[in-house]
Amino acid sequence: MEMATSSNQVALAVDIGGTKLAAGLVDKAGELLWSSADLTLAARSAEDIFGTLSRLLDEALKASARMDLTPIVVGAGCGGPMAKEGRDVSPLNIPSWRKFPLKGALQKSSGLETFVDNDAKAIALAEAWVGAAKGTKNFIGMVVSTGVGGGLVVDGKLLGGQAGNAGHIGHVIVEPEGANCVCGAKGCLEAEVSGLSIQRRIGMPAKFASLDERKRAGCLTGRAIACSANLLDLKLAVIGGSVALGFGSVFFASAQRELDRLACLDFSFGSKVVPAALGENAPLIGAAAVGFSGLGIVMLGD
Repeated sequence: MEMATSSNQVALAVDIGGTKLAAGLVDKAGELLWSSADLTLAARSAEDIFGTLSRLLDEALKASARMDLTPIVVGAGCGGPMAKEGRDVSPLNIPSWRKFPLKGALQKSSGLETFVDNDAKAIALAEAWVGAAKGTKNFIGMVVSTGVGGGLVVDGKLLGGQAGNAGHIGHVIVEPEGANCVCGAKGCLEAEVSGLSIQRRIGMPAKFASLDERKRAGCLTGRAIACSANLLDLKLAVIGGSVALGFGSVFFASAQRELDRLACLDFSFGSKVVPAALGENAPLIGAAAVGFSGLGIVMLGD
């Protein structure tokens, strides 16, 4: 990693999820200095949701002035799919945002150069920068939360893909005749283990899931990771998000057992699943990493 040295320069970080909107100030060492959040309330109009986000941006700018910090960039993580560089976004868990011009709206609201990427890719970038995958050039970073997403670091580079959506592990099929997914397929990982899918299945928020439900979520996640390890020659999966971290050791042990069972090739055998080291701060630190890397300040690998 290479970082500039100006001590008071920060990224204005934005995390856009199906449950929560958040803004924060992150310095060039990857430390979250200030943050604020509000509910997404995804049923609201696109304008109402961005209005809440704009208010959080204003709070962040005022906080930076109080703290004698200088925001130099906006970095945002948002659920996908999205057009390249986040020019417009259509997060599946925010129905009113379809081709919403997020990058331009954030840039106009903040007055700062803005970079947008998938939220799970942002977390992968954060974990490679200052988290559980620091120094690792090949791994998958995942979020198992309201939705399920992922980011792939291969040969020290965060993969983008044709439209910037590479690593969308939430739509790997883990139960061929499973639940209907919002993407139109059946049995996607997101349709089986996301917070929303678990809530639909058990009739209450995912935090009240039974032990068997928690083991099942881990098992299916391990199944998807095994596919990625076998396909892409990866030895590490770093997982964050409220469902994975909330379910804790039961989830991770179940995921590891399934990964051990299915990653049997010479190069994938022995692959590991670990919790994200940055915990609940990972989305905002990841969003900051998106912004800093857009300016060439944070880079993976040599």
